[in-house]
Amino acid sequence: MIASMRVLGIDPGLATMGYGVVDAVGSRLAVVDYGVLQTAAGLPFPRRLELLYEGVNELLALHKPTHVAFEELFFYQNTTTALPVSAGRGVALLAAQQSALPLYEYTPMQIKLAVTGNGHADKLQVQQMVQRLLNLGKLPKPDDAADALAVAICLAVTGKHCLEEYRIL
Repeated sequence: MIASMRVLGIDPGLATMGYGVVDAVGSRLAVVDYGVLQTAAGLPFPRRLELLYEGVNELLALHKPTHVAFEELFFYQNTTTALPVSAGRGVALLAAQQSALPLYEYTPMQIKLAVTGNGHADKLQVQQMVQRLLNLGKLPKPDDAADALAVAICLAVTGKHCLEEYRIL
């Protein structure tokens, strides 16, 4: 674990993009903020992307993270949402890259393993561990925000990265 960091975790999406900000000092974790960026289905696609880009930039400016972590996209059954969600992820990656922060990416299995100790944990198990690790009074909601907190926790407890080759120095 890195001695001290503030991680912005992002659960990519187009209609709903989860975010979670976690401070890690030594082995202690503390939630700073979490929630979702939402775009309405009736808006033109480029406007939705612009809103997500602006939202991520606002989160970066407000919380001043030292690291940004993304959940890697995984489409097993619903491949029709793959392209729009990938575009949302792309604008979030762009905003993070432009901030010159270190970027990290984790698979759902890596996140589950880091948070629960079980790479095949179900969504409720992950939410319960996020609640416990961050001393939250209740389960974090909505699910996208809970997933983003789990992404942030994953980086905070592992310190491992996968996107270093994408960094522009």
